Amino acid sequence: MGRDSLVQGPLARRLTPPGLRTLTERTPDAVEEMDRPDCNPVKLQRTYAQFWLINSVVSGWRRNYVRYLRPQFAAGRTNSLLDIGSGGGDVPRMLARWARRDGLRLEITGIDPDSRAHAFASSQPAMPGLSFRRAFSSELVAEGRSYDVVISNHVLHHLTDEQFPALLADSEALGTGLSLHSDIERSRWGYALFSAGTLPFFPGSFIRQDGLTSIRRSYTAAELAAAAPPGWRCLRHRPWQNLLLHMPSGNKP
Repeated sequence: MGRDSLVQGPLARRLTPPGLRTLTERTPDAVEEMDRPDCNPVKLQRTYAQFWLINSVVSGWRRNYVRYLRPQFAAGRTNSLLDIGSGGGDVPRMLARWARRDGLRLEITGIDPDSRAHAFASSQPAMPGLSFRRAFSSELVAEGRSYDVVISNHVLHHLTDEQFPALLADSEALGTGLSLHSDIERSRWGYALFSAGTLPFFPGSFIRQDGLTSIRRSYTAAELAAAAPPGWRCLRHRPWQNLLLHMPSGNKP
């Protein structure tokens, strides 16, 4: 369907969701419900509990693990990974399971400054080599920490213009190897598919509402590449994922 067919005429405007009509530019000031300090706590807990499903479908971390992360890990030693903005902890849990199946020793630290996210992640069953901290990445830099791999999932679109380069600078300081930040790509058809695909599901949580807001806040591949500082490379993985990668040595992962 072409752009004109979406926006021409009053009938088309009535049938097109409001968010879909405003995707030409980012809306970084849009607020996700779960980010509000006074949001419904029951819905918030359900959202954390359902993240694993939505991330399994849309985030592409199995591909990221196989293609980018696993080659950075060596057998016969303990490898380390930092997940910045780990939320409910589902992504580091997936990575821990995959690494264990591959016979790799991997210590994973998930950090999140939100006390609610940290409490949920910490309340889940313990896994060997996986730990969570309530912290900002800048605190770990100040402590002189370092990790073989640094990642984040759907964090970049939450950052202000000042926070974005600061997070990437922290990633460079903390990561001795690959830094990989994965985020949603903003697009009309991605918005429409997510809107339709999640409509019958995720009752009683913020998944659908906040997911649509996230798409509106997110970058296109061209915008993300333009915003990234030198040394970072933007890759677009269809259908709706952008990756921002950095290697200290300059070698491409």
